[in-house]
Amino acid sequence: MFKHFANDYFNFTRKERAGIISIMALIIIFMILPFLFPFFIKQSTYDFAQVENDIAVLNSKKLQDADKKYNRNFDENNYQNYYQPSDKNYYKTQNKGELFYFDPNTLSADGWVRLGIREKTAATIQKYIAKGGKFYKPEDISKIWGLHQNDINRLLPYVRIAPTTAPVYTDNKKIQPQVAYENHTKKIISVDINDADTSALIALPGIGSKLANRIISFRDKLGGFYKIEQVAETYALPDSTYQKIKSSLQISNPEVKKININMATVDELKLHPYIRYHLANAIVQYRGQHGDFASLSDLKKIMIFSDDIYNKVEPYLSLK
Repeated sequence: MFKHFANDYFNFTRKERAGIISIMALIIIFMILPFLFPFFIKQSTYDFAQVENDIAVLNSKKLQDADKKYNRNFDENNYQNYYQPSDKNYYKTQNKGELFYFDPNTLSADGWVRLGIREKTAATIQKYIAKGGKFYKPEDISKIWGLHQNDINRLLPYVRIAPTTAPVYTDNKKIQPQVAYENHTKKIISVDINDADTSALIALPGIGSKLANRIISFRDKLGGFYKIEQVAETYALPDSTYQKIKSSLQISNPEVKKININMATVDELKLHPYIRYHLANAIVQYRGQHGDFASLSDLKKIMIFSDDIYNKVEPYLSLK
């Protein structure tokens, strides 16, 4: 019976066999077809050299448009045309350059470029000076066309103008001599870093409001500075800036706020920048196992307290 059933089930007519073969052939063809596409369909090719050429043409057009705009604003007979607002987006790609003391009346174009000023702006300054233009005081550089406000703020402390006489035009248009402008260099100031407020710190070269606040915040978290070198540890204070100001720093009272290691909790200890959690927890754990510290040097018995760490944090610790 099973044999009869199998014969009925697996026997196909001639048309059925032809249909099955056709379907199998189509399946095979569709499986192979994706691999045959590259032979029949031409892939698009891109000429990257042409793309780069198009980009160069666009950039050239932009420069030409900028030159046209510059020529419209420039009048060779009127020096005031050098005094135009700077481009807002210029500073995003401007390199800060090297900082040094300079006289804008005598500085060469290469010198301006060393300061981080664009060659085009440097050339504008040279043309202004060549036509008789003068800078009489440091603030005059703020009138330079093309000089961004960030560059002005950066360069202003380094401007040193030799004494000169500025012409004054009277009502009868006769030129009268004016009292020479004296370029007073900044007096060397001395700042007590344990007592100074933000205004005293801002008076130092290279220190703005943000750095001044960071120094004071770091000082408060420490409990005061016991040596000047600690200022260099302030977050985001460049070493070049620290080197400029360290000769102006002093400590008249090196006493600092101390923490009683026999009483302080982990939460109290970890707030100190030199201790943090891992040292705070080690101190409290050791104290819980061995009792109160008899001397500060007992901290060296804790494995993670190296001599360097101990010497750094010891001035801020006490036993009572």
